[in-house]
Amino acid sequence: MFATTLEAIRSTTSKRTAYVRGILVLLVIAIVFKAVWLAQVGLGHGRELVDFAAFYITAKLVWLGTVDQAYQFAKLIVIQKEASGGHDGFMSWTYPPQFSLLLAPFALIPVGIAYLLFAASTLALYLAVLRRLAGNNFVLVLIVFFPTMGITLACGQNGLLTAALIGMVCLFLEERPVLAGVALGLMIIKPHLAIAFAVYAVLRRSWIVVATAAGVVLVSSAICTAVFGVDIWSAFLQSVRDSSVFLEQGNYPMNRMISIYAALRTAGMSASAAFVAQGAVAVLALAVVLIAAYRTMPARERLGLVAIVSVCISPYAYDYDFLIFSVGLALLLPALLASAREWERGIIYALPIPIGAFGYLQATTAHSGEPSLGTLSIGGFAIIPLIALIVGIVLLRSSGTEAVSGSTVRCASA
Repeated sequence: MFATTLEAIRSTTSKRTAYVRGILVLLVIAIVFKAVWLAQVGLGHGRELVDFAAFYITAKLVWLGTVDQAYQFAKLIVIQKEASGGHDGFMSWTYPPQFSLLLAPFALIPVGIAYLLFAASTLALYLAVLRRLAGNNFVLVLIVFFPTMGITLACGQNGLLTAALIGMVCLFLEERPVLAGVALGLMIIKPHLAIAFAVYAVLRRSWIVVATAAGVVLVSSAICTAVFGVDIWSAFLQSVRDSSVFLEQGNYPMNRMISIYAALRTAGMSASAAFVAQGAVAVLALAVVLIAAYRTMPARERLGLVAIVSVCISPYAYDYDFLIFSVGLALLLPALLASAREWERGIIYALPIPIGAFGYLQATTAHSGEPSLGTLSIGGFAIIPLIALIVGIVLLRSSGTEAVSGSTVRCASA
């Protein structure tokens, strides 16, 4: 019944329009509310920093010429504590220098307006890309991933941006490989989420995509070196090493992570055993990418499979990164609607909802900077069976052909 009820919403244009408008209004309200909140309280004033505040602090450091301090955890702790008015919460900075440079312009305007521009622009880009990929199923994807969009906006994270970039890779890879390569190259801001698509592009011998992506990475790296100096790279690599120690010790909010590593760690498993399990999941995910690259099937199904497994390769993936999964679901829905049983579709629609909702609950009731091994990672436990179910249906039952579905991802009717 759950699947049938949701799918009925997409039955007429009037229903789709009403629900889409309602969801958009709620998202706009969320953005405005958070922008006003940040404008009133600033970066903290005794309150815990939200993620966008950490972005803003790093952007400020760019203009001060001390962005290398963002990669030195001991110094960043002091900087964030001062900015938050004495709060002890800490958010490590392990983003490549390209993201630090991208954020720099936002430091030139007040934090409330900066958040408003960042959130509104990334949401608009994400929705535009998702709408082209999903077509008439757009409203269905919006409903299922509404909680995940909510937590992304609540903390001011970049999940909307990375999901939009991955969506652009899927949208343009077959027919406009240069644009796909640019989008893939821009994923240098979160390279661990682009591993699956990089491997897929190589396996498919999409050399224009590969070369363009590599060019974007090299050029952006050269710009960062010219702006920040060559030492920025050693600082960045040290922060990555430090973060791996933090991860092993459980000093991240693992209850909001969606990896099998986080799930097992919150269930009491040792770090070494959880890493072995994560490695096994990563191998299986790359095996799905290999099958998708060489099996004869519609391009949208191949790309959809790559998108849904891309979020489970790295142990470092949060609930807001789960929005990349929405790109995969948008691409796979035609095959799932044709091949999945009603109860299976119900599970596929239902499982993503608590992943985002649980993250929102945890973000608003707990301190994100504190260890949270005592609270289970709901997303980490839910995502593996969800992926297994979808992959099984698409690979074993889907009978779509190139003649029917088309060999490229095209703009569907909306």
